[in-house]
Amino acid sequence: MKDLMGLMGKAKEMQAKFQALQDEIANLEATGQSGGGLVQVTLSGKFDMRTLKIDTTLMRADEGEILEDLIMAAHNDAKAKVEALMQEKTRELTAGLPLPPGMKLPF
Repeated sequence: MKDLMGLMGKAKEMQAKFQALQDEIANLEATGQSGGGLVQVTLSGKFDMRTLKIDTTLMRADEGEILEDLIMAAHNDAKAKVEALMQEKTRELTAGLPLPPGMKLPF
C-alpha cells in the first residue's frame, strides 16, 4: 500500500511537470526561412503563425507562384524547428524515466 501511495505521488508530480512542459512549449517560437532569408515565418509552439516577413524584392505580379512556394517552404522549415524543440524539451523531462522504446507522450 505504501508503494502505491508513492507511485500515485510520483504520477501527480509527473503530471504537473508535463503541464509545465506543455505551457513552456506553447510559448516557444521558431523562425523558418526560405529563399536565402527573403521569406521568414515565425511559428509558436502550437504552430500558430506569429509573423510573416517577405522581402519587397519578391513582390512582383509575375512572381506570385514563386512567392507562394517560398512562404510554404519557410512555414515548413519553422514547423520542423518547433517540432525539434518540442522533442528536445520532452527528452529533457523524460530523461531517466523507464519508458518503452517508441512510446510517444500525449503532446
